[in-house]
Amino acid sequence: MEVVASAPGKVLIAGGYLVLERPNAGLVLSTTARFYAVVRPIRDSLPADSWAWAWTDVKVTSPQLSREATYKLSLTKSTLQLTSARESTNPFVEQAIQFSVAAAKSIITDKDKKDAIDKLLLQGLNITILGCNDFYSYRKQIEARGLPLTTEVLLSLPPFSSITFNSEVANGTTTGEKCKPEVAKTGLGSSAAMTTSVVAALLHYLGAVNLSCPGQPSGDNATGRGLDLVHAIAQSAHCIAQGKIGSGFDVSAAVYGSQRYVRFSPEILSSAQATGGTFLPDVVSDIVTQRWDHENKQFSLPPLMTLLLGEPGTGGSSTPSMVGSVKRWQKSDPEKSKDTWSKLAIANSALENQLRILKGLSENHREAYESVVRSCSHLTYGKWTEVATNQDQELIVRSLLAARDASLEIRLHMREMGIAAGVPIEPDSQTQLLDATMNMEGVLLAGVPGAGGFDAVFSVTLGDANNAVANAWSSAGVLPLLVREDCRGVSLEDADPRTREVSAAVSSIQIN
Repeated sequence: MEVVASAPGKVLIAGGYLVLERPNAGLVLSTTARFYAVVRPIRDSLPADSWAWAWTDVKVTSPQLSREATYKLSLTKSTLQLTSARESTNPFVEQAIQFSVAAAKSIITDKDKKDAIDKLLLQGLNITILGCNDFYSYRKQIEARGLPLTTEVLLSLPPFSSITFNSEVANGTTTGEKCKPEVAKTGLGSSAAMTTSVVAALLHYLGAVNLSCPGQPSGDNATGRGLDLVHAIAQSAHCIAQGKIGSGFDVSAAVYGSQRYVRFSPEILSSAQATGGTFLPDVVSDIVTQRWDHENKQFSLPPLMTLLLGEPGTGGSSTPSMVGSVKRWQKSDPEKSKDTWSKLAIANSALENQLRILKGLSENHREAYESVVRSCSHLTYGKWTEVATNQDQELIVRSLLAARDASLEIRLHMREMGIAAGVPIEPDSQTQLLDATMNMEGVLLAGVPGAGGFDAVFSVTLGDANNAVANAWSSAGVLPLLVREDCRGVSLEDADPRTREVSAAVSSIQIN
């Protein structure tokens, strides 16, 4: 028996900082970048004395990082004890395993099903974790080889490529708050996607949820309840692993896909924070019976719009320290910060409304919508009004321009907040790049995703305008990434993705 589950990375295109506090909303897009968790038994059969065992074996492998860890899992407490590790271990994976096993044993009450879980656990858990290349930065390797910063070069990398560690971290030469992460990443929420994929795979493997593969019907109540359980367990494990209760938009996107997100009340996870001397199955039982009050309203980009991400390579940003600076500013200047947040909330809402209007126009006036968008994709924004020849087309152009204006308003207030808080939310280098991008043909939106900083930029383009933007970014020293929006959330897969890649390669050879 083998179970493979995947979960997507995310891009927060509106709602940075505000999404930390209820009832502010964030617009988050799930992406084509996915983490995969493969769960299979270690042993094909059970030894005769296995029913007397108090512990079972767990093996976790991360091939891209050349890492492997083995554990003993308590069958009563659902806790892990490390027995050996090649390199360091991953707290997100450890918490995902513990919380998932505890959840499965907690919610399943039927004796036969409980016995089935125990049998699966006694066979051991062999877990392999894989992340799409899009989660990791390959910029330094590309530059070291003297290759151009293009999507073609990224496409030439083998799937699930080995990951290079930051040399300063490996040599132990970084100190203090500004130390670099162990692995250079692109800011797509790798820890949330990885945690969610492991939780989903284990809960399905143990029979606690019944997930569906892409293309299978998934609208029934049982599937919805299953996703809610995956969400609750993944949020809990992720928060404990990172040592704080964040907004959770990254985990929510990994579970449910693209959405308008309002965070859950932090008090929901108060019991999870107190896991120190508490019996983990009791903690998990409390978590799954809580009334989670987050909101995840379906949202995605309208048709013929493309999300494009770029990696400027101008230095790294620490999201926790930037958030800390913004919070200190809020306390020191409550009146000004409240005014800025109010203006940001209005602009965020305006952007959402216009994108929803455009989605509706694409459904109700499809021909007019496609004609306008394709025409505008070859024009700078100042000429968009020229393409409208009837009332329907005028409505579409008006909405496109209103969405663009809302985006500019968001950037304005994010810059103001950054200056006031003393953090580079939209650094000058990004401002120049984004201004130039917004003035290109067919560009609707451009900005810094999430908390901002130096790590990434995004744009939303019309029609096939993304190709010209990608080329312009490459010329400006910005590496355009391959990732696009994919509104799917967590999903069951029909095979190990490495097997699929090999099969595709073999088929290609046979065809050629």
